[in-house]
Amino acid sequence: MRTGTETVGERVTRVGLAVLTGAVLIFLVAPILIIVPLSFSSGSFFYYPLPGFSLRWYEDFFSSSFWLPSLKNSLIVGTSATALATVLGTLAALGIWRARFPMQALVLAILISPMVVPVIIIAVGAYFAFAPLGLTDGYAGLILAHTTLGVPFVVITVLATLSSFDRTLIRAAESLGAAQITTFRRVTLPLILPGVASGAVFAFAASFDEVVVALLMAGPGQRTLPRQMFAGINDNISLTIAAAATMLIAISLLLMIVVAAQSLEDCEAPRSSRPEMTYADAARMRGPIARGIAESAPHHFGGQASPCNRPS
Repeated sequence: MRTGTETVGERVTRVGLAVLTGAVLIFLVAPILIIVPLSFSSGSFFYYPLPGFSLRWYEDFFSSSFWLPSLKNSLIVGTSATALATVLGTLAALGIWRARFPMQALVLAILISPMVVPVIIIAVGAYFAFAPLGLTDGYAGLILAHTTLGVPFVVITVLATLSSFDRTLIRAAESLGAAQITTFRRVTLPLILPGVASGAVFAFAASFDEVVVALLMAGPGQRTLPRQMFAGINDNISLTIAAAATMLIAISLLLMIVVAAQSLEDCEAPRSSRPEMTYADAARMRGPIARGIAESAPHHFGGQASPCNRPS
């Protein structure tokens, strides 16, 4: 039996899928919807209905000698680990993309293994590896361990961007006399920058939200915000934890908005902002032979450079 353009079975399936999707979304978002209002409660306990509205827990957070230093430590560790993970992950992704060697898949699996291996195993391994070096009670060991957790995100996002990168762009730039470092800086990097930026955002989020490695690797002076929240739950339950959790949620949403805005900006960038004009300028500077190469290859300079391109 049909109703309109779809059968009754198709309509039931569509409605059932919509209901199931909504139920899953509610299940995932429910903890956020519960914890955020509690951070504005005027009471002192985790309960509903709220007795009133107050910002006392945020005031307690920013005036505390425990919470504010932990936030600073999280920012120090997160930004440092993100910088290292972005550089190492981008170089690793470029190496895997450009090179062809035996057991390439195994190397890639090893690079992204921190994403699938339980964090406690990585934490214990890092502790036993860094303990003889004296790196278990300072920023250095914690930053290196968080870098290990962030590198896979950068590798995956950069490789995804490189999958639509036209290799002839590199050959064309090198044929114009550009050195490899110049080719990377003027050609490759601008085109893969959205993937690099997305990987950096995910690496920062992974470091900023991490607690297991921090429990083993950080000393008393390097207590991060998630570790302080964990200790607060065990020692003294306070709604300041809800305020800290709300700020973590806000930072995560901000990072998601940054990634979405970066992707949207890359997709809507005008064609004139792409680097083919740079090649034409280089051709004019280097004479008629280089100019001929640049003029004969414009279809390479716009074909697969952007991951937002769609076949017409």
